[in-house]
Amino acid sequence: MSKKKPRPIPVPAATIPGLIDAHTHLASCAGEPAALVARAVAAGVDKLCTVGDGLAEARMALESARELEGVFAACAIHPTRAGQLDAAARAELTGMVADPACVAVGETGLDTYWITHDPEGTADLETQEEALRWHIDLAVSAGKALMIHNREADAELLRVLADSPTPVHTILHCFSSPLDVAREATDRGYTLSFAGNVTFRRNEELREAARLVPAEQILIETDAPYMTPEPFRGSRNEPSLIGHTALCIAQVRGVDVEELAGVLSRNFDRVYGL
Repeated sequence: MSKKKPRPIPVPAATIPGLIDAHTHLASCAGEPAALVARAVAAGVDKLCTVGDGLAEARMALESARELEGVFAACAIHPTRAGQLDAAARAELTGMVADPACVAVGETGLDTYWITHDPEGTADLETQEEALRWHIDLAVSAGKALMIHNREADAELLRVLADSPTPVHTILHCFSSPLDVAREATDRGYTLSFAGNVTFRRNEELREAARLVPAEQILIETDAPYMTPEPFRGSRNEPSLIGHTALCIAQVRGVDVEELAGVLSRNFDRVYGL
């Protein structure tokens, strides 16, 4: 039996100048970072933040940010791997975050989904919370944004963020929580970053959250190679596809996509300290 052929890399619906991708994983996408960035630039992307969710990927993210124009890095240990945050990892991450190419501490946060689905391979919630608090302190001391991963841990995350020092900016990446969490988060001044799942047909509540977020508190991202937007679900995601998410959010907010791109670009610069 022949192996199923992978679906081809889709092309963007249109080139939208001035786009940003606030959270992607160049090291995990199919292809070399320079080629991925070139395709993104052809689709109108001016700036992107590539994220390391462990030491190995963080090193590669920094390398891309140092070498490629318009590319910036975020560095941290993912909550599911929080047990890897030993003294050596803390020392290395502290040095990474001090690098000018690194604009955020992330992705860190809390994840109870994988505790349930893979308890043997996932850090427990106590270990995750300890790591999150360390990352928060690092973001505060470095004066850089905090990039949060949250999967089925809304109450726990809001509790930790409420009683911790406050970073210059807090980004809830791939925001997927209910409307009441969106309201609480924006009331606290957090930035909500929406990924391709906002385009999924069933996600009306998520689109409503994208509609209600104040203009100065919204970003978009691919979270590539995950969260491929409609109409290309099933394909491997990459930064060149961010336009589909931009078009969806512009529609639900009732603005021109070019206007939205300008808002997002200014927010990217402010949140990441550019």
